[in-house]
Amino acid sequence: MKKKEKENQEEKEEEEEEMSVERIFEGKEVPSWREQLTVRAFVVSLVLSVLFTFIVMKLNLTTGIIPSLNVSAGLLGFFFVSVWTKFLDKSGLLNQPFTRQENTVIQTCVVASSGIAFSGGFGSYLFGMSQIIAKQSENAGGNKEYKNPTVAWMIGFLFVVSFLGLFSVVPLRKIMIVDFKLTYPSGTATAHLINSFHTPQGAKLAKKQVRVLGKYFSFSFLWGFFQWFFAAGDDCGFAGFPTFGLKAYKYKFFFDFSATYVGVGMICPYIVNISLLVGGILSWGLMWPLIETRKGDWYPADLPSSNIRGLQGYKIFIAIATILGDGLYNFFKVLSQTLLGLFYQLQYKNMSGVPPIEDRSSPRSSSTSYNDTRRTQFFLKDQIPTSFAIGGYIAIAAISMATLPHIFPQLKWYYILVIYLVAPTMAFCNAYGCGLTDWSLASTYGKLAIFSIGAWAGAAHGGVIAGLAACGVMMNIVSTASDLMQDFKTGYLTLASPRSMFVSQFIGTAMGCVISPCVFWLFYKAFPDLGQSGSEYPAPYALVYHNMAVLGVEGISNLPKNCFTLCCVFFGAAILVNLVRDTVGRKRAQFIPIPMAMAIPFYLGPYFAIDMCVGSLILFIWQRINKAKAEAFGPAVASGLICGEGIWTLPSSILALAGIKQPICMKFLSRATNARVDKFLGA
Repeated sequence: MKKKEKENQEEKEEEEEEMSVERIFEGKEVPSWREQLTVRAFVVSLVLSVLFTFIVMKLNLTTGIIPSLNVSAGLLGFFFVSVWTKFLDKSGLLNQPFTRQENTVIQTCVVASSGIAFSGGFGSYLFGMSQIIAKQSENAGGNKEYKNPTVAWMIGFLFVVSFLGLFSVVPLRKIMIVDFKLTYPSGTATAHLINSFHTPQGAKLAKKQVRVLGKYFSFSFLWGFFQWFFAAGDDCGFAGFPTFGLKAYKYKFFFDFSATYVGVGMICPYIVNISLLVGGILSWGLMWPLIETRKGDWYPADLPSSNIRGLQGYKIFIAIATILGDGLYNFFKVLSQTLLGLFYQLQYKNMSGVPPIEDRSSPRSSSTSYNDTRRTQFFLKDQIPTSFAIGGYIAIAAISMATLPHIFPQLKWYYILVIYLVAPTMAFCNAYGCGLTDWSLASTYGKLAIFSIGAWAGAAHGGVIAGLAACGVMMNIVSTASDLMQDFKTGYLTLASPRSMFVSQFIGTAMGCVISPCVFWLFYKAFPDLGQSGSEYPAPYALVYHNMAVLGVEGISNLPKNCFTLCCVFFGAAILVNLVRDTVGRKRAQFIPIPMAMAIPFYLGPYFAIDMCVGSLILFIWQRINKAKAEAFGPAVASGLICGEGIWTLPSSILALAGIKQPICMKFLSRATNARVDKFLGA
């Protein structure tokens, strides 16, 4: 009983804190939308964009798992501008104080810019077009289609496809944010974070968090630097440490001492990390060793390990089937929720004028009403004309239809026209679904484009490249649409103008269209084995996306024996597991693995999942010892670990380009192998 009363008291305090947000800032003047867009905001955004693009690119090219970096972006943006304004204030040169609206502009710009590193396809569809990936995917059909990346066409491609999503949902901002009151959990959490930074208590906590972030950033960076000295060849260094023995190491079961993935594990939910580990055990611990015993029966014994008609084919296509099963289930689930939610929204609005998401019986209604009134007033103050949005969409679509066929001759103008006709609907569904569930299905929409456009074009007319390029067009539109609506929600809760949000997202997207290709090009030139299985940067999703395109164009005739049957089993299992997760309730579902996460180690191996589980274990123990401190500083520690080693990739890339090699190879051998090596060297 006492425990229940304590919980009710805590909930009441949280409600009072939320109700008082706009009362706290009531005396502070809200700057105009032009004043929110400061030069210092965009200078800081540019610096942080480069930082986060390196981090996202590294994650993209290693495992493809990218956690939310909103906390890091908001925290570092607050820190840099606070230091800037403090220095100017002491010098007597400060003209404008640092506001939460300006903080929101920085946050929006950085996330938009670094987001291009993901939606730009550098670890998926875009790199999947390259000769490196196409060679690994060669099959009996003799598919030789490829388009190698260059900075010029990558920048051009991104500029003509990345802005359409911004214009597609602008006219719906009032409906989504004010009328339907969609939650957009990530946008809401970011807004609460920024609001807290700009209160006296929050500012003190933010300074402590920055110090913690800086400490672990330094440790992670120096740890990456230290490891570099021992990695002079394949399987050298701490990343090749056979933690559980050499037999386990052969099947990718080892801890590779990656500070980045320990940090990622601290941010990702426990169930995601456990799902990755379960997937790794199921595939590399059971399935692949068993399929290996069928060598010579299910697939030719003399095939190289990288050939997709051998064991590699089972790894890739079973992973694809699981990803598609999970993706399609969630696509139809979110789509049905979207349509049902729309129906109820419109029905209730017509009946009572009050949206059903808003709880009219809530005791907070009168105080929350003040927050809502003030926020709605500022949100509707600076309108973005609908004619501007429609005109912008049509103009960019026309430029895109004229330009893209020159970059990709296989992608005909009428394919692009069809995509642009259906894209606004897809963008709306993704943005609305994201508002309900916080789940962007951009990659799923991209996969649908791969199969539909690839099959339409056919093998004889470059269907593989056409499908991958179409994936890029669709993915960029729906991804930026949901990102912008998340930013509108953040702006709504921090009183940032929709105009400043749109301009910040636009500038951030433009930054990303230049920064991301340049950063990828640095990786591409510095690491010759980029995209190769077993290398430091295997880019697993590039091969997965390429093979999806091949599958869409050529069908299942080139799969190894029994591979299609196994794919059907895993496709059905992914749907069934998701169905069970949704029917047993949220409390029990947290103990059932997520199929999408389970599929990722099928191709890569479970080594990074072990790193992430170590991160989860650290956080779990910390929460047991001191929950309040873990919740306050856990994200800062994780961000520091991710950022430090992520930034080390910049100097390591420069060293590689300069031809400076690591001096030492630290390798681990069995006793028998070591004896043979000693005997050979002694001879």
